[in-house]
Amino acid sequence: MNLNLLNNFKKKLAGNVFGVFSKTTDSSIIEILGLAGFDFIILDNEHGYTNYETLKNHIRAAELSNIIPIVRVPNGEAEHVSKALDIGAYGIQVPNINSKIQVENVIKVAKFHPEGERGVCKFVRAAEFSGLEKKRYFNQANKALILIQVEGEEGLNNIDEILEVKGIDVLFIGPYDLSQALGVPGDIMNEKVLKAIDLIVKKAKIKSVKVGVFCDSMEMATEWKNKGINYVSYSVDYGILLDCSIKSVKRWENK
Repeated sequence: MNLNLLNNFKKKLAGNVFGVFSKTTDSSIIEILGLAGFDFIILDNEHGYTNYETLKNHIRAAELSNIIPIVRVPNGEAEHVSKALDIGAYGIQVPNINSKIQVENVIKVAKFHPEGERGVCKFVRAAEFSGLEKKRYFNQANKALILIQVEGEEGLNNIDEILEVKGIDVLFIGPYDLSQALGVPGDIMNEKVLKAIDLIVKKAKIKSVKVGVFCDSMEMATEWKNKGINYVSYSVDYGILLDCSIKSVKRWENK
């Protein structure tokens, strides 16, 4: 882990950072997005198609191009969390968080003693395949980011107790799942959804917890930034590629 890269990101996160979701299986795309200047990339292992070998190469490509690699794990179970961190993820993003107990469990399996109970293996990429001195490895590993996703009505109802847990770096709002939970599926601009997000942002700020959100338009990204959201995830690499391709074709046809 490049601690300078991570520390610079954390400083920038105090204001806002701009990133993208990724579903690609081609690590060159990760490198390109880093070279483009995105701050972070969420490597999607929940809805994506990548295996851990591919994720490991994605993380290498991210480090090479100075973009922070976050792995969205399928759930908060130790198997998925530890594997993502073992291969060198700079943070894990855990979906479908609904309770304080779930958050506490995520931190327990993601952190080494004394902050947690993560299983120890030094023969992994994150420990330089046993080359990193053990104490240094444990200290460094415990600096990895913990991001939790609150997406449903239950999580919204339990937001106060969730925010009581120490160790959350970013509370990420899934607007599409939230819209479904609030009875307006897909309508992320619905007043119900916007009010719920505003409430979460307000409560998180009181607890000094950074907030993240997904958006699929630059207009919405700017609006979230202006509302004080720190971690803005814009679209998905596949969608960005499709959008740019369509615009290129239209330009050609209008010549």
